[in-house]
Amino acid sequence: MNKSYTIAVLGSHSALDVCRGAKDLGFKTLVICKKGREKTYKKYYATNGELGCVDEVIVLDEFRDILSEKVQQELLKRNAIFIPHRSFEVYINDYNAIEKKFKVPMFGNRFLLKAEERGVKPNQYDLLDAAQIRYPQQFDDPKKIDRLCIVKVLEKERGFERAFFFAESFEEYKLGVAHGLGLGKFTEEQIKSSVIEEFIVGVQVNFNFFYSPVNKRLELIGTDTRRQTNIEGLTKLPSIYEEELIKKIGVKYEEAGHIAVTVLESLLEDVFAMGERFVEASQKMVSPGVIGPFGLQTMITAGPPKKEIIVFDVSPRMPGSPGIFATPYSGYLFGQNISMGKRVAMEIKEAIEKGELKKVLT
Repeated sequence: MNKSYTIAVLGSHSALDVCRGAKDLGFKTLVICKKGREKTYKKYYATNGELGCVDEVIVLDEFRDILSEKVQQELLKRNAIFIPHRSFEVYINDYNAIEKKFKVPMFGNRFLLKAEERGVKPNQYDLLDAAQIRYPQQFDDPKKIDRLCIVKVLEKERGFERAFFFAESFEEYKLGVAHGLGLGKFTEEQIKSSVIEEFIVGVQVNFNFFYSPVNKRLELIGTDTRRQTNIEGLTKLPSIYEEELIKKIGVKYEEAGHIAVTVLESLLEDVFAMGERFVEASQKMVSPGVIGPFGLQTMITAGPPKKEIIVFDVSPRMPGSPGIFATPYSGYLFGQNISMGKRVAMEIKEAIEKGELKKVLT
């Protein structure tokens, strides 16, 4: 039965995680690549006997060409189920096209993807409000800044990456804006749509959940934290050099990788309650709600009275951290650690066997 379906994914982000999981469950796999970036999938991880996990590759001039009628027909011909991730959203850069022009059945709720962007309605903050989940306080007016804040503004050259600067007052905000504009990091238009939020001091942990519509069950598949450049390099410098170098090159929080991380067991009840409220809020606001993987990126702050979990970002799709299977939480549930890619394939397989595929596709 599984061999009649092909699991398809864009060649970036977490494509190998998706493909390995799909192969383990008996599905055929297909990766859509951009010319010049296909070797990872076409050579190094291509299926070859017992090795590899990528059965087929389609190479396009641009990722966005996946929207063409020709490519979509190729995917439909293969009975493809498409798995979205962050790179898919970024490279297509058109949620209207994702929702209305991309005809390939998609695992997950395609109408929830755009909530990741802060400038749409409903966005992730609306969902967090509805779920009664705390996130950093925001300042619509920079004149009201009264604590250390991080200003998140899209980069001029790479609209999918954010430039950052810090400000503890309106005067510092103006200096940060002038400095960034002078270096050409961002434009005045981008500053107008920037987000100013309080800087939370704590430990970063990403909670990677899976909601199963087939079983109506919330699962914590794994936890991780980020490896980021250039902030990690800067903080490892002797303090006498750190301040001067920050002035010259600025602070960036670009992801370079992830590390598996565990949390105190005493936090898990609050973590699951937070995930359950998020699922319920999504079902009310963006029907049919969360399907499959989603992540709540958090800071865990110190007490008293007790540690608090504050969400600073939401990922309503595949996480970009394949290493989360190295944490024990999926193993506690299933008896063996599983990757998010494998969990997705398990849900699709079960839905097919129960005749409930419509529950997991949009």
